[in-house]
Amino acid sequence: MAPAFEPMVGRYLRTMIDGVPHRIYFEEAGQGIPLVCLHTAGADGRQYRHLMADPEVTRRFRVLAFDMPWHGKSTPPDGWQKDEYRLTTATYTSTIRAFCETMKLDRPVVMGCSIGGRVVLNLAIAHASEFRALIALEAADFQQPWYDTAWLHRPDVHGGEVCAALVSGLVAPQSPPASRHETLWMYMQSGPGVFKGDLYFYRVDGDLRDKVKAIDTNVCPLYLLTGEYDFSCTPEDTLRTARHIPGAEVQIMKELGHFPMSEYPAKFREYILPVLERIATTS
Repeated sequence: MAPAFEPMVGRYLRTMIDGVPHRIYFEEAGQGIPLVCLHTAGADGRQYRHLMADPEVTRRFRVLAFDMPWHGKSTPPDGWQKDEYRLTTATYTSTIRAFCETMKLDRPVVMGCSIGGRVVLNLAIAHASEFRALIALEAADFQQPWYDTAWLHRPDVHGGEVCAALVSGLVAPQSPPASRHETLWMYMQSGPGVFKGDLYFYRVDGDLRDKVKAIDTNVCPLYLLTGEYDFSCTPEDTLRTARHIPGAEVQIMKELGHFPMSEYPAKFREYILPVLERIATTS
């Protein structure tokens, strides 16, 4: 059998984040407009592998997906064992900007999902001029927590399995079984306490309800796309947020849940390709 290589290539990047040295793993494919993809809480950049393997995307976009520190193949910074991991809005934003700056990306598009979608809103609030367009998947200015984070890091509970169990209901019922279980497998591999630390940003530090009104879509276009089966960031949450952002384009995606790019890549493609087409032809 002849080898069949997928187009993405992975590398490690050394960069400074808030004055601290970090080693970041990322994969990329394609050429053209930089498209930086942000994974969900407790997961990693593999969620975007289908996007990076899609020639319709990569012929005009240089797709880059990096693993956040502590996630996937990105190691925590030295001395990590001394502190509890807690993701904050400031650190999350600094990480994205540091990656883009170190990679010398010229006004990239940034697309994030879940916590990645929430931080995209913060990029639109505080750093819009640095980006060509922003795409927030499964994003809102705030969601009421529906989970108990105490279960996510306990010595008497298998952390990976309970993380996957927690998010399993967020996958739409139409999702192909192989894609569903691939999405959950990434959660089973999450490091101890990482999902819980991400949710600190999601439920405590990342409340943007009083801030999204400052977003100016004339500076940077903003697209909001949410799956109809998402009960973490519900369609109502996203629509409520969009009402406070004049010019934001919002769409509720049928037959999709909280992880559209990995749970049902073919269906997600139907929604994201027109958005990317518009960005490519108008930016």
